[in-house]
Amino acid sequence: MDQNQHTDDTMTRLAMLFREVFNDPALTIGPSTTADDIAGWDSMTHISLLVAAEQDFDIHFKASEMDGIEDVGELARLIDTKRAMATATP
Repeated sequence: MDQNQHTDDTMTRLAMLFREVFNDPALTIGPSTTADDIAGWDSMTHISLLVAAEQDFDIHFKASEMDGIEDVGELARLIDTKRAMATATP
């Protein structure tokens, strides 16, 4: 799987997580989506979203990583990096 396919898979899964966390089945997101673009995306839903992503992708975020996520694209790249590191580790 090349990087674009990996990112596409990550974005598809993130879209489902966003719809679940924000209880909005019609919610659409893109790489440039930020908290300003989604009603109700506050610090509590940010944490809920990251916990859901940790569970779904079987990864763990450091506190410093959680604070630094500016948009959905950055979140997807961080997830992809963590997934790649997990598969590269023997």
